[in-house]
Amino acid sequence: MLFDDEWQEYDPGLVSTDPLAFTDTKPYKARLKAGIETTGLKDAVIVASGQIDRIPTVVASMEYGFIGGSMGVVVGEKITRGIERAIAAQLPVVIVCCSGGARMMEGALSLMQMAKICGALARLDCRKLPFVSVLTDPTTGGVTASFAMLGDLNIAEPKALIGFAGPRVIEQTIRQTLPEGFQRSEFLLEKGMLDLVVDRREMKSTIANALRFMGASAQAAPLSDKSLAAAVAEPPSHV
Repeated sequence: MLFDDEWQEYDPGLVSTDPLAFTDTKPYKARLKAGIETTGLKDAVIVASGQIDRIPTVVASMEYGFIGGSMGVVVGEKITRGIERAIAAQLPVVIVCCSGGARMMEGALSLMQMAKICGALARLDCRKLPFVSVLTDPTTGGVTASFAMLGDLNIAEPKALIGFAGPRVIEQTIRQTLPEGFQRSEFLLEKGMLDLVVDRREMKSTIANALRFMGASAQAAPLSDKSLAAAVAEPPSHV
């Protein structure tokens, strides 16, 4: 929905190695297998480059159908590589968030991805390259507590649930009834936590206008142009 036409995906084959050999009510390996079969993806994010209204851009889009869009090592690595490719090619970054948070089956290794992605975004910021964060329903946990709220522009879809702990957990903790619409996009916009609430049908034009405002420029050449493809084909050697 965001890209004009053609787009090139990166690192589609990265798969979790189940580093903790995690087993609870269902073995983690079985959950991974089910996620792959259900979504056709190897993990909960797609990272690609393409053009948004002729503006070359790197986009990471999270998939909630894969273990609740949870962020594990593979999600962190793919997003980080995408950001570093954007730095190498001097391109803006858009991340579409949809996640229940850090993936508990990978423990502290999952939590490390919060700092890892934020570090990459700090390098993107040092290069004065735009980052637009799009928050969809839901965006919670460690994703909200890290990169989801770091955009130069934070855009949410209408009525999206956005927060760290969920409203039921908060109500049970503080033993109080929360305000109506608490943690929904419109509530956060009113409190100054978001910049815009935008319907999905208007998202592409809104992002394109924002990227132009932040200095990104359109180009006539399509994505298949060899110069653009070569610029983002490989991440920097330090990855």
